[in-house]
Amino acid sequence: MAVPVSTLLVILLIPLIWLSAQLVQGRLTKEALATAFGSSSSTSNLDQGTKWAVLVAGSRGYGNYRHQADVCHAYQILKRGGLNDENIIVFMYDDIASNEENPKKGIIINSPKGEDVYKGVPKDYTGDNLTTNNLLAAILGNKTAVTGGSGKVVNSGPDDHIFIYYSDHGSPGVLTMPGYDDDLYAKDFINTLKTKHESGTYKSMVIYVEACEAGSIFEGLLPKEWNIYVTTASNPSESSWATYCPGFDPPPPPEYNTCLGDLYSVAWMEDSDAHNLESETLEQQYQVVKNRTAAAKERGSHAVEYGNMALSKDPLSLYMGANPSKIDQSMYQSPETLSTVEQHDADILHLREKVRRAPEGSNARAQAQKELDEALSHRKHIDLTIQGIGEALLGAQGYEELKVVRSPGQTIVDDWDCFKALVGSYKRYCGALSTYGKKHLRVFANMCNAGVQAHQLEEATSQVCGNKLKK
Repeated sequence: MAVPVSTLLVILLIPLIWLSAQLVQGRLTKEALATAFGSSSSTSNLDQGTKWAVLVAGSRGYGNYRHQADVCHAYQILKRGGLNDENIIVFMYDDIASNEENPKKGIIINSPKGEDVYKGVPKDYTGDNLTTNNLLAAILGNKTAVTGGSGKVVNSGPDDHIFIYYSDHGSPGVLTMPGYDDDLYAKDFINTLKTKHESGTYKSMVIYVEACEAGSIFEGLLPKEWNIYVTTASNPSESSWATYCPGFDPPPPPEYNTCLGDLYSVAWMEDSDAHNLESETLEQQYQVVKNRTAAAKERGSHAVEYGNMALSKDPLSLYMGANPSKIDQSMYQSPETLSTVEQHDADILHLREKVRRAPEGSNARAQAQKELDEALSHRKHIDLTIQGIGEALLGAQGYEELKVVRSPGQTIVDDWDCFKALVGSYKRYCGALSTYGKKHLRVFANMCNAGVQAHQLEEATSQVCGNKLKK
């Protein structure tokens, strides 16, 4: 029996109507085209080239459990997506899984009911090999410049796609690394990306950064012409936040005395676990993450985008691989809004938990209390020292002005050499800045912006910290 012409027209129009709906929703991907027109091919020009990933947990110590948990979870997403270990480079200190405080030896989890994310993670650059030099050399593909570790680098070509994920503490203009005096300054990171771009050894790059003041690493520094798309956990002047913490909702299992994850990181990774990455774009994931971090209001942060916004329309699978077998979400059972702890305070929470859990009158409690008291005393000392130096240079009002955030679009500092020199002067006279102390780096940046010279800061630091150089 002949099919009426009207029926044939309806049949032909169905895929076009469906395709129009996808366009309206911003979900037009290669999968949408294939579904609409019956293509059996799962490849396109987007898929040509190799996927590379660099995963960085820049901290050490059990109080920073969450950073290595974040990075291990990210590895599992990429591995499930089909990336090969030879193309995934992992930087982490690797002192958590076997730590004496870890209640489940050899296991790391990233959520209260999460599975082990440590299993199978490559140990490329661990311990003393987790350095800024090795990280930047690996990104550039410069195998001769790395020292120690696996020697693995991003040996990418012009058709390749690169994903970089960093999770740790940050501060204005700086990402923290675990070694003494080994911070990653924004300008050095940007210069590395520039060199990578000029080498023509990638087609596109995506960078996710979990850190306080993460936006200051890219604000006013990243040209869209480099074909790099970035999202950060925080804008240039705010903290990022830890989650799944003891005493907060939802808490980790009762035997854990530290936070398991970070809000921004948990948001993008749990979203990746829940979706087919071939049908979700970078922009769609960014909106999910942005909404989830902002939902915590005053205890949340404002995720920001930088670089080439055109790349945000790419499917996540272009950088993370495809995961058609999604994770069972029942193991998360986390509400849309999570209780959080400021990154700089998560280590204090950890120390308070150690005190609370140790038996009354025990040596363990006395030692934990000593650690807590020393940490709090150190913070107070740093705060007073920075204030004293600022007031010695510019007076009380001038010191307050040194804490002012620059206008959107401006870099945190105009002269990066001056910035490094002033931080170096402080270290010589007053000692190394702790992770907490680095939250004051905006003061040093604004000193440079105000024209303060290194010799002036040395006079002030000598006056406040004493004439004897600190080792």
